[in-house]
Amino acid sequence: MEAFKTVIWIINIFAALVVIVLVLMQQGKGADAGATFGSGSGSAQGVFGSGGNANFLSRSTAIAATVFFASCMALVYIHTNANNHGLDFSTVEQSQPAQTQQQPAGQSSEQNSGSSPQQ
Repeated sequence: MEAFKTVIWIINIFAALVVIVLVLMQQGKGADAGATFGSGSGSAQGVFGSGGNANFLSRSTAIAATVFFASCMALVYIHTNANNHGLDFSTVEQSQPAQTQQQPAGQSSEQNSGSSPQQ
């Protein structure tokens, strides 16, 4: 189960990074990305098809966002159905029992505070 959880974490992080990169590439309406990827063909249509680079980047972002969302939901499901949640201190043994101070019988907390009674 731990190996499966690790794979889901890796997919989640990778999908998040892909979404970030694709969104940053779309900032300039995708014109710069078409020139970078399609430098050999002379136009963005050679790389991205007749729809241009805007549809390619938009669809890629949607797919990466869907993968990110699905991996987040898988991690939530795994965590909520796990047997151990968070820190488990049930098996911790104390080396010494906690020591508490006991007041002698008959003394109130006002007398121990050090304040003198009013006369």
